[in-house]
Amino acid sequence: MINTDSHRRQRRKDARPAELAAAALALFVEKGFAATRLDDVASRAGVSKGTLYLYFDSKEALFRAVIEESIVPMIGEVEAMVEQFKDDPAHLLRSLLVFWWERIGSTSLAGTCKLMLCEAGNFPEVAVYLNERVIGPWHMLLNKVIEAGMQKGVFRQGNPESVRQMVFSPLLLQSVWQCSLHMCSGARPMPDNYFDTFFDVLFRGLLVEPTEESQR
Repeated sequence: MINTDSHRRQRRKDARPAELAAAALALFVEKGFAATRLDDVASRAGVSKGTLYLYFDSKEALFRAVIEESIVPMIGEVEAMVEQFKDDPAHLLRSLLVFWWERIGSTSLAGTCKLMLCEAGNFPEVAVYLNERVIGPWHMLLNKVIEAGMQKGVFRQGNPESVRQMVFSPLLLQSVWQCSLHMCSGARPMPDNYFDTFFDVLFRGLLVEPTEESQR
């Protein structure tokens, strides 16, 4: 017979690292990396500091846990998308940008972008880690898609890195805005038709011959 109480305790124990990482991310975004204390994280997660130390010995370890558990697996999903839709670079680029927004940019994970923009200089090791595990691979995949589109004659010729920056930067700014200034100013959030307008402008400039399909 299964010991129900023991089973529940084990499930709780298994879930605790993710709960601690989520509490840490919320505090990093609210207070900043430097100002967040491990005591704060333990309190937000509803555990003792001793319990927190059973899983993580530093704020840096907590930050790595957020990245490894929540964002790194998405890089594998993106790589699979690139392989699946490699023959249709316009559809692929649209899909990747929407994927990033829905899974990161419009979620609490966008706080990692805000965090590093504000504190990368103060915590270079953390910033380097994020760049190696997430930012670098993501940029390489976008560059690959853009370059492939140029080679196929679908996208206008140009510098893939420059195009990547112009394509992705607006979404990055939107994500940082929504977890920073927007929360303080009460300004209007991103319009419902933002992506319709975004892709209309993007593909009118990027495609060699914009098609009706690319505008949808």
